[in-house]
Parts: sequence; structure tokens; C-alpha cells
Amino acid sequence: MLARRAAGLATSFPAPHFPSELASQVIPFDSGFAFPGVLPDLTRFAQVALTTHREEALQYAPTQGNPELRAWLADYMNADGCNLTARDIIVVNGAKHGLDLISRLLLDEGDSIVVTAPMYFTAIPIFRSFGVQFIEVGQDRDGLRVEELEEIFAYFEAEGRRPPKLIYNVVDYHNPTGVTMARTRREALVDFAVRRGVCLVEDNPYRRVRFEGDPLPCLKALDRARTVFHVGTFSKLIAPGLRIGWIAADPDSVARLMQLKSDGGTNPLIQRMVLEFCRSEAFAAHVVRVQTAYREHRDRMVAAVRRELPQAAITLPHGGYYLWLSFPEHVDCDALARSAAAAGVNVIAGTRFFAPAVDASGRRRAPPRNHLRLSYSYATPEQIDAGVARLAAALRSQIAA
Repeated sequence: MLARRAAGLATSFPAPHFPSELASQVIPFDSGFAFPGVLPDLTRFAQVALTTHREEALQYAPTQGNPELRAWLADYMNADGCNLTARDIIVVNGAKHGLDLISRLLLDEGDSIVVTAPMYFTAIPIFRSFGVQFIEVGQDRDGLRVEELEEIFAYFEAEGRRPPKLIYNVVDYHNPTGVTMARTRREALVDFAVRRGVCLVEDNPYRRVRFEGDPLPCLKALDRARTVFHVGTFSKLIAPGLRIGWIAADPDSVARLMQLKSDGGTNPLIQRMVLEFCRSEAFAAHVVRVQTAYREHRDRMVAAVRRELPQAAITLPHGGYYLWLSFPEHVDCDALARSAAAAGVNVIAGTRFFAPAVDASGRRRAPPRNHLRLSYSYATPEQIDAGVARLAAALRSQIAA
């Protein structure tokens, strides 16, 4: 009796281990929870929302979002080189809600989409629920290999099939690999999308969580043909519990997204709190505090991995929350993740980050089993040292066995 989009979904969903639910001795490296030490005090901004703006904050919200917040977000992105107005922004309940809405707008059952291998694993069930076929494209240290897209689209053409509807990527501090897409690749990707008439979905939650180097233009800043759907969120920069994100797109698409948005308007109280915080002097200081804390966590984890797990290859992320470990091919990281959990450190095996995908010629690929993703965001520096040591001990035991 299930709908087709639901019938193929698993009957269980692997929920993250919430820190509050874990025993005190368990070290969480699995999910991207915010470090408690950088969560801002929003009390005075909540007070302003509930007094000065009480009627607005406790009513239904405009479907497109608070007009002042949308204007602020347009200016925020324009400082990055975009050319947006409040008409180009729709406020949503976090980035995942944005991905769901974009999928509702663009995807029909049986469509194909292009994703990186590996990819952000929480996006997999969102896209999969729309009955799509995943087509994987490779990555290297400069990000998505744009040249592979030509082969993929040429194959679809030769077979007389509809080309993929969209290309999905995290271009800044990619989740899970931490790779930052090179500027030349970004420009080539936008040029390809315009030439082929395919939409780009740019998921960019970590852009301001930058540790070093100058920022590269986001895809939306390079978008002169309005082919990019930019998905942003405050979850990684301010607090995940706020559930406030946004989509930047052309006004026609925004109007259609509004009609697909069934929530009665994203929480107006939280929107006003976020706006007041972002317009205050506290916001810039908060961004610096976030960058400083997570840079320290990254450096601590990189040092610990190099010391305890010298056989693991890593790409140094210049921002974001995650470290991607690549072990020799004989290491089974699904088994290692289970052993690590038994030793009191939670990690996520790399196989979780590969979509049920086929290559350009329709061949299904088995995901490699020699990768792990570690999150350095939530654990303290001392826990990072202890957790990596436990992981290394679990690996030694596995190899010995």
C-alpha cells in the first residue's frame, strides 16, 4: 500500500548518537554537532523578538520568510560577490528542508541526478525518496572532476535518454572529504551547467567556518544564467537547533518553491532572533570564535591521526567539521567502526557516504570499504586525543585478529 517513492526505502533509519544520550565515557566523532563552547547566548535577542516584535514573532510567518531577514541574507551573499535581492531568497527550516523543496521543484520519478562519490549521506534518502537514479562523478584534491560530466552526458545522449536533471555538490569544505573545489573547477562547472541546461544545487553550510586562506567565489556568485540553487543554513555557524536556512534562486523558482512549502511559514520567532543577532555587533565576534575553536579542534585531530594512525591518508580541510580518513584497501572500516564503538568512540564508516549509484554506462558500483569520516566539531581537544587513541587501538586489534 506504500507509495512508490516510499516502498524502496529502508524500514529503519540510522539516527545519529545524540551526545546527551551517550554514556559519559563515549566520545562522539560521528555527527556534526556544534561544540557547546561556541553556542551563543541569544537571550537578549529572544527578549527583543518577544517584546518589540511580539505580534510578528507569535503570528504565522510569511511563506517566503521575514522580509528583513531575506534582505540581510541577500546583502550577506552579495558581500561574497553575488547579485541578489530579497526577492531571490526563501527562508526554510534548515538546509535539508531546502534540498527537499528543490527536489519537489525539479525531480520526477525516474529522473537521474549527478552526485559526488562520496557525498553528504543525509542527502541520499532525501533525493532517493523522489525515485531518482544516482550517477556518481569522481573527486580529487581540487574537487568534482568536471571533465567526467562530459562523458556522463554524452552517454545519456547516445542512449537517447533524458540527461540528468541536476548536479549536487558541497563546494566549500566538502562533507565528508573536506575538499574545497578549485576556482577553475567552479567556473568550469557553472559553464558546463549553462551549456547543458542542467541545474546546479550548491549545498554550502560551512562557508563561514573557514580556518585559513581567502574565500573562493561560491557557485551562485559565478551564476549569470540563474542556473544555481544555493542552499545555506545557520546550523553550522550559529546553532543547529535554530533550524533556519535559506535558498537563493531566481524569483520565478522562488515563487514556485513558496507554493510547494507546506509549513505555514518558517518559525517567525526564530527568524527574528536570528536577524537581531546577525545585525548586532555580537555576530562578527561569534564568527571569529567559531573559526578559532574549530581550527583548534581540526589541528588537534590532524595531529592525533598522524601520530596514532600513520597508515591513514588525509586531506587537510581548510574549514568545516570533518576529517576523511583513507586506509589501505585491506582495512574494512565498517568493521572498524563497530570495533571503535565497542571501545567507546563513535565514528561513521565511509560506505554510508556513497549513494546507491551507477556509473555513466549503467554499471552499479560497490562502495569502497577503506574510509572513515571523523567529526572534530563536538569533542573537546582532550577527547579528540583520547578518541583517536581508542580508534588506533581498535584498528590494531582488528589487524591482529
